[in-house]
Amino acid sequence: MTIYEQAIEIAKILSTKLGQDIKLLEIADVTVIADYMVIATGRSSTQVKALADEVEFKMSQKGIEPTHIEGHRSDSWILLDYTDVIVNVFNEEARQFYDLDRLWQDGKEIDLSDIID
Repeated sequence: MTIYEQAIEIAKILSTKLGQDIKLLEIADVTVIADYMVIATGRSSTQVKALADEVEFKMSQKGIEPTHIEGHRSDSWILLDYTDVIVNVFNEEARQFYDLDRLWQDGKEIDLSDIID
Protein backbone atom coordinates (compact mmCIF):
# COMPACT_ATOMS: atom_id res chain seq x y z
CA MET A 1 0.00 0.00 0.00
CA THR A 2 1.46 3.36 -1.02
CA ILE A 3 1.54 6.30 1.35
CA TYR A 4 -1.20 7.99 -0.67
CA GLU A 5 -3.35 4.84 -0.45
CA GLN A 6 -2.80 4.77 3.33
CA ALA A 7 -4.00 8.36 3.62
CA ILE A 8 -7.06 7.65 1.46
CA GLU A 9 -7.84 4.50 3.48
CA ILE A 10 -7.69 6.48 6.72
CA ALA A 11 -10.08 9.10 5.30
CA LYS A 12 -12.47 6.29 4.28
CA ILE A 13 -12.32 4.72 7.75
CA LEU A 14 -13.12 8.07 9.35
CA SER A 15 -16.02 8.52 6.95
CA THR A 16 -17.54 5.11 7.73
CA LYS A 17 -17.55 6.04 11.45
CA LEU A 18 -19.31 9.33 10.56
CA GLY A 19 -16.36 11.63 11.09
CA GLN A 20 -17.18 15.17 10.01
CA ASP A 21 -15.36 17.70 7.85
CA ILE A 22 -12.68 15.19 6.83
CA LYS A 23 -9.75 16.79 5.04
CA LEU A 24 -6.72 15.21 3.44
CA LEU A 25 -3.77 17.52 2.91
CA GLU A 26 -0.63 16.73 0.98
CA ILE A 27 2.06 18.46 3.00
CA ALA A 28 5.25 16.92 1.59
CA ASP A 29 6.21 20.17 -0.17
CA VAL A 30 5.63 22.19 3.01
CA THR A 31 7.37 20.12 5.68
CA VAL A 32 9.54 17.07 6.25
CA ILE A 33 7.44 15.71 9.14
CA ALA A 34 5.03 13.78 6.88
CA ASP A 35 3.67 13.50 3.37
CA TYR A 36 -0.03 13.68 4.28
CA MET A 37 -2.20 14.97 7.08
CA VAL A 38 -5.75 13.79 7.70
CA ILE A 39 -7.98 16.00 9.83
CA ALA A 40 -11.45 15.03 11.06
CA THR A 41 -13.98 16.15 13.63
CA GLY A 42 -16.06 14.07 16.01
CA ARG A 43 -19.30 15.35 17.51
CA SER A 44 -18.43 14.24 21.06
CA SER A 45 -15.49 13.05 23.14
CA THR A 46 -16.83 9.51 22.75
CA GLN A 47 -16.87 9.82 18.97
CA VAL A 48 -13.38 11.38 18.88
CA LYS A 49 -12.04 8.31 20.70
CA ALA A 50 -14.13 5.91 18.57
CA LEU A 51 -12.82 7.49 15.34
CA ALA A 52 -9.19 7.22 16.44
CA ASP A 53 -9.69 3.68 17.74
CA GLU A 54 -11.28 2.58 14.46
CA VAL A 55 -8.42 4.00 12.39
CA GLU A 56 -5.90 2.29 14.63
CA PHE A 57 -7.80 -1.03 14.52
CA LYS A 58 -8.43 -1.09 10.75
CA MET A 59 -4.91 -0.02 9.84
CA SER A 60 -3.48 -2.61 12.25
CA GLN A 61 -5.49 -5.26 10.39
CA LYS A 62 -3.55 -4.18 7.29
CA GLY A 63 -0.25 -4.51 9.16
CA ILE A 64 0.22 -0.76 9.56
CA GLU A 65 0.85 0.46 13.11
CA PRO A 66 1.18 4.03 14.36
CA THR A 67 4.64 4.99 15.51
CA HIS A 68 3.21 7.37 18.09
CA ILE A 69 -0.17 8.23 19.62
CA GLU A 70 -0.95 11.42 21.54
CA GLY A 71 -4.05 12.44 23.43
CA HIS A 72 -5.76 9.10 24.13
CA ARG A 73 -6.60 10.42 27.59
CA SER A 74 -7.86 13.63 26.09
CA ASP A 75 -11.46 14.08 25.10
CA SER A 76 -10.78 16.78 22.55
CA TRP A 77 -7.86 15.79 20.27
CA ILE A 78 -6.15 12.54 19.38
CA LEU A 79 -3.15 12.33 17.08
CA LEU A 80 -2.06 9.11 15.35
CA ASP A 81 1.38 9.30 13.74
CA TYR A 82 1.91 6.80 10.92
CA THR A 83 5.28 8.40 10.04
CA ASP A 84 4.25 9.52 6.53
CA VAL A 85 0.59 10.15 7.41
CA ILE A 86 -0.47 12.11 10.48
CA VAL A 87 -4.06 11.77 11.65
CA ASN A 88 -5.71 14.43 13.81
CA VAL A 89 -9.16 13.77 15.26
CA PHE A 90 -10.70 16.71 17.12
CA ASN A 91 -13.92 17.71 18.76
CA GLU A 92 -15.39 20.85 17.21
CA GLU A 93 -14.06 23.27 19.82
CA ALA A 94 -10.48 21.95 19.67
CA ARG A 95 -10.49 21.95 15.87
CA GLN A 96 -11.46 25.60 15.83
CA PHE A 97 -8.95 26.45 18.56
CA TYR A 98 -5.93 24.73 16.96
CA ASP A 99 -7.08 25.60 13.42
CA LEU A 100 -4.78 23.15 11.63
CA ASP A 101 -6.77 23.81 8.46
CA ARG A 102 -5.35 27.34 8.42
CA LEU A 103 -1.94 26.35 9.81
CA TRP A 104 -1.41 23.87 6.95
CA GLN A 105 -3.15 25.93 4.27
CA ASP A 106 -0.02 25.82 2.12
CA GLY A 107 -0.54 22.08 1.74
CA LYS A 108 -2.51 20.75 -1.20
CA GLU A 109 -6.02 19.63 -0.27
CA ILE A 110 -6.93 16.33 -1.90
CA ASP A 111 -10.50 16.20 -3.22
CA LEU A 112 -12.30 13.43 -1.35
CA SER A 113 -15.74 13.99 -2.87
CA ASP A 114 -15.52 10.89 -5.08
CA ILE A 115 -13.97 8.78 -2.31
CA ILE A 116 -16.10 9.41 0.79
CA ASP A 117 -19.69 10.38 1.42
